[in-house]
Formats: sequence, structure tokens, C-alpha cells
Amino acid sequence: MIDGPQRIVCLSAEAADWLWRIGAWDRVVGVTAFFAQPAGAGPKPRVSGFSTARLGEIVELHPDLVITFSDVQASFSSDLIKAGLPVLATNQRTLAEIESTLGLIGRAVGHENESEELLAEFRRRLAPSGHLAQRVRVYFEEWPEPFIAGIAWVSELIERAGGEDIFAGLRAKRSALHRVVTSAQVLAGAPDIIVASWCGKPVQTTAIASRSGWKELAAVRDGRIFEICSDDILQPGFRLVHGYERLRELIARS
Repeated sequence: MIDGPQRIVCLSAEAADWLWRIGAWDRVVGVTAFFAQPAGAGPKPRVSGFSTARLGEIVELHPDLVITFSDVQASFSSDLIKAGLPVLATNQRTLAEIESTLGLIGRAVGHENESEELLAEFRRRLAPSGHLAQRVRVYFEEWPEPFIAGIAWVSELIERAGGEDIFAGLRAKRSALHRVVTSAQVLAGAPDIIVASWCGKPVQTTAIASRSGWKELAAVRDGRIFEICSDDILQPGFRLVHGYERLRELIARS
């Protein structure tokens, strides 16, 4: 008998991705619609968005563990607990917290060894890049209306990639509402490049470039506005290695 829960519902994409990577996909019985299931992975029922969940369908799956993420999912995490289901709710914001959370999930499902092996790769691939003669000033935009600067782990990755996050001072702000910035603040930050990832919807680089006053920014004037897939930079899991590789590439050539 395999240790750990046998029927797992993942309401966060990074948890589903992690269970697939560590060999526990056969125990997953439901996932969020925001998880892009890898080729070869058997399809699972999609029972939630990110800020919404079909609680009745989740209960009918008879899970012995439901994994949720962030304050956004706090209300239906509470509802699931009230329905008598075991819930593992995480709220990681920094790279250290992400690593710790992935290890916790691995232990919770009885795949500690597999988890530790992958975490070693995670640490290796997220190692700081070599020294640059001059740090590139980066504005990372997580949302366009209002402008929301990057969450803590994104700010840390920019720094590791050799960039300078112009809103690094907001890194400790765990809520998106506390990372809202103004156009004037972006202009004052004078970014050399702009990197955007809009939480699951396509970035419109032309719309960014046409904002009032922004044509004076070096990033806009020199055509250095880039998108990184939100799956690779805004999900606090293993796929951050791909987002980091893209950041390193963009910063190195700017």
C-alpha cells in the first residue's frame, strides 16, 4: 500500500504540475482549469478556476486531500474544510517559501525522495547568473488595470538574473493590492526593459508602448517590451526555472 492520500484534488496549477513531476499523477482526481496538462498525462476533471471552484463536484470526487493556494482561494478552502474535506492550503510568496512548499507537498503524498531530487535541480537551475557590468533596470508588470508590479519571487528572479527591479521595495508586500503602482512611478523608475505577464491573458505590448508619456522610456524607445508566459513566471512551482531562463536571456541582451 502506497503511503499518503490516494485521491487528490489540485486547485492550483503548480501543485498539479509538481505531483505530475514527482510521480503522483495517478492519485490526482481533479485539477484547476489553469493547469496545462503535459502530453502523455492522463486527463483529469477540471473542477475550478483560480478564484472560483465547483464545490459540489469536488465533494463528489471524494478526495482525501485538496491542495489550494493563496489568499484568493481562502474562502473556498474554508468551505471545503466545513464540508469535512482535508485541505492543504499554501501561501508561498518567496523563492525560499516555494521550495519549502514543494517539499511539504512531496512529503504529504509520500514522495519525499522524488521531491528532494527535483528540488536539488530546482535550486541548481535558479542559481544567480554571472556578474553583469551594469545592472539592467526592469519593470515587471503582473497586471495592467491597475498596474501591479511583480510578486516577491519575480523580484528575486530579476535580481538573480542580473537585473534591478525598479519596484524591489514592494517585494515584501504579499497582497497584489499593495503592489499597485502608478504611471508616474514607472516613468520615475526609468526601466531599461519592460517584462509583462498578465495572469493568464495575452500581453499587448503595443498597448504598453502607447501609454501616455511612456514613449520617453528607454524600454519603449528601444523596443524592449517582452512577455513571459504566466505559467512560467506567475505559478510558484517548478516551472519557474523556465521563466528564469527567459529573464536571464532578456536581461543579458539588453
